[in-house]
Amino acid sequence: MKRTLTLIVLLLAMTVIGRTQELFSVQVKDGQRWPAAEADKLYLSACKVMEQEFGLAEPIRPRITLVLGAENDEAAFAQREIRLTRWNAYLFAQGVAIFAFEDLMDRGRVLAIARRAVTWSNATVEIRTGSKQKNRN
Repeated sequence: MKRTLTLIVLLLAMTVIGRTQELFSVQVKDGQRWPAAEADKLYLSACKVMEQEFGLAEPIRPRITLVLGAENDEAAFAQREIRLTRWNAYLFAQGVAIFAFEDLMDRGRVLAIARRAVTWSNATVEIRTGSKQKNRN
């Protein structure tokens, strides 16, 4: 019985560890400490807010890497990295939201929106009033 209970606890622990690793990957430079549980909570919270904001029925989970100890705080889109000089909850949440939004907007949709913006801008007519009109009384 004790052996079975130990096995179950071990499997649950491995499941939790595996779940954390599935959310996003982390690279830590210079041995920086960071709150893994808080980062997981922020990641899921930012995803949930994006889902609610855009009325999504399916969960969105952007694949990202958090890099701590970077030279600058930035989002590296090509590498899908949130680079932070040190842990910052607000910048991390912003980065997650940015990458979640990027996942919402596939290339075809971005091109369609751009095309629609150009079409709309060409369809507008400027109306001028004022000193150029003459009063005919």
